[in-house]
Amino acid sequence: MSPIVIIFIAVFIVIAFVVTAYLFLKKNNPESERAREIITGQKKSQKTSNVDNADRRRAEIAKKLKHQDDESGSRKKKKNTLRNKLQQTGHDISIPKFFMYSIISGIICTMIAFFMKVSMVLMFLICMIGFFGLPRFVIGRMGARRRKKFIEEFADALEAMVRLLKSGMPVAEAISMVAREYSGPIGEEMTQIYEAQRIGVPLHEAAMDAADRMPLPEVKMFATGLAIQAQTGSSLSEILSNLADTIRARYKLARKVKSLSSEAKASAGIIGALPIVVGGGMYLLKPEHVMVLVENPTGKVMLAGAIIWMSLGILSMKIMINFKV
Repeated sequence: MSPIVIIFIAVFIVIAFVVTAYLFLKKNNPESERAREIITGQKKSQKTSNVDNADRRRAEIAKKLKHQDDESGSRKKKKNTLRNKLQQTGHDISIPKFFMYSIISGIICTMIAFFMKVSMVLMFLICMIGFFGLPRFVIGRMGARRRKKFIEEFADALEAMVRLLKSGMPVAEAISMVAREYSGPIGEEMTQIYEAQRIGVPLHEAAMDAADRMPLPEVKMFATGLAIQAQTGSSLSEILSNLADTIRARYKLARKVKSLSSEAKASAGIIGALPIVVGGGMYLLKPEHVMVLVENPTGKVMLAGAIIWMSLGILSMKIMINFKV
């Protein structure tokens, strides 16, 4: 077996391990439970004996909203998750068009592997990565970039909406005004909420549909605030103002965490790049010392083990320095 095949097999094993570890950590992340508690407004730890009628009414509405959220969540599980991911990109990409792009990506990767004259096994692995992995990776990055841009402007849009509500403008017209004033993801999502409301969809349901397209806790809280206001007639401007303050505080904390962890990230990058730099330098100075790892069977095994263990070390450092706010 050629050394290139060994290296690519080792890289494939590392990629599979990284994906498995990421899915496991994401599944066991308690942040989603904390966000759900914030959305529903229930505080299980706080139980006072003198709860007034307004608090009981809010608790009942929160329970009803949680029940509706559980029902919508069960409906989402039955939906095609790929369709949701395509909607989160903000582009008009249908599922057939996505599979057409996937086929093109698989063909390109296969042609590259063919011109590299690799083995059939490795060519098959590269084709699978080009068909299944690369398009989904691009879609995920596009959605993450759109969510990041959305959350950076969401607090300003909420404050603008609060000012419009305080001036006496209806909620739907305030959303329409924000949609016209803001471009990018904010304008697109607010426009879709307003257009859905115009054709008869309740405003809070249109906002929940926006939360499906933009899966952020802040958007779900915005939709929940609209639902509470529709059922209780409470002050929506106060709810949105508190939500805007919360978003700004979280953004400020995230930037502080990023600045404090920059030194650790730089150290991790240097440690991860050091073996590659040293190996490249040794190959330029003494190629015969490095070629032993490629030509000798024992050296191939050692090289594959070094790649796997270095990848696991980089993954461990990434997990330790990746703070969630």
